[in-house]
Amino acid sequence: MVYKSLKIQNQINVDKEWNMATSEMMLSLGLIEKDVNADTLWVWCYPSISADLREVLLRKCCLPLNNQVLHTFVFGQYCRTWYYITTVEVQEPTVLKKVTHFSIVITAKDFNPEKYAAFSRVLCRTYIKHGSPVKMMECYIAVLTKGICQSDENGSFLTKDYDVRKAYLAGSLKDVVSQFGMETIILYTALMLKKRVVVYHPRIEALLEFTRALPGLVWHRKDWSILHPFVHLEDKELENLKLCTGYVAGFVDSEVGDRSDLFDVYVNLPDSEITVSQNAKEAMAMGKLHKEIGNFIVQAAEDTDRTDAQVIKDISVKTKEILSNLMSLADEAENSKLTLETLKQRHYPPATENFLFHLAAAEQLLKI
Repeated sequence: MVYKSLKIQNQINVDKEWNMATSEMMLSLGLIEKDVNADTLWVWCYPSISADLREVLLRKCCLPLNNQVLHTFVFGQYCRTWYYITTVEVQEPTVLKKVTHFSIVITAKDFNPEKYAAFSRVLCRTYIKHGSPVKMMECYIAVLTKGICQSDENGSFLTKDYDVRKAYLAGSLKDVVSQFGMETIILYTALMLKKRVVVYHPRIEALLEFTRALPGLVWHRKDWSILHPFVHLEDKELENLKLCTGYVAGFVDSEVGDRSDLFDVYVNLPDSEITVSQNAKEAMAMGKLHKEIGNFIVQAAEDTDRTDAQVIKDISVKTKEILSNLMSLADEAENSKLTLETLKQRHYPPATENFLFHLAAAEQLLKI
């Protein structure tokens, strides 16, 4: 009986942790509608969304665009807030008589597209059935406080079904390597050195799928905050992006290719082309070490027996070997900080020395 009581108490504690995590992560819920007159408006939000963010989210939502393909689910980041937008077309019969389409918008602190897509589907069905934001708010508060929203009619949602590690592993590095082969080493090097990577594709779905995979190349950081998968060439968004040291940013506007002030590495997805900007060429110079790592990545990704998660782990192990070597050099130096002189004493090939120097700077192991 004592064991059972402890087990129950432990489960209560776990549930409390999950609930706290949920309440800390979700920030707001909003509703955008397109009516029979083709007007698109914010009609409701809870508890609140700033006017600045509402403007951005209205742009991300596909409803203001006429005669465009319906984007059922998009996600992105603005000013350190993640947004998840699910859009549906209203089908007859429905209580929403004057509404042709609507978008459910969730803002949150965490990156977890699958979690918020699943929750949004429940919210969409709830709104279609009742035609009232009040019922959606009840679902939102239930998830916020209990981590669960359950309904026989509209489906159920359980927060703890969506581990953030699964979200990190959902992108396919194997697909990235399949498309770019040895050139994947350029992406790896850019991310290792915390450079600015801009990706272009006219189709938002392809952009989201590709960009979310890239932080997996630097798994040791487990940092998806570098990901800005859906950015418009609009001043406020670009100003926000430029505040970041390094990033992976996705654009559907082809004009971004002419904006060399925004990138160190430019990826044209439809044409399968990667370009290194003039300013970044010195730091991104390739040598024997890069060729070795590139071959390693390609071989791991082309192994049909290995999953994406295993490929990420393989690359991570290789990365940790490089970082361990770098840290051991730093340990020998004054204040555990590397200098260019320390690297020169090792007589590395120029490209390797250059890469390790810039990597030490990125990992804050460099003496300034």
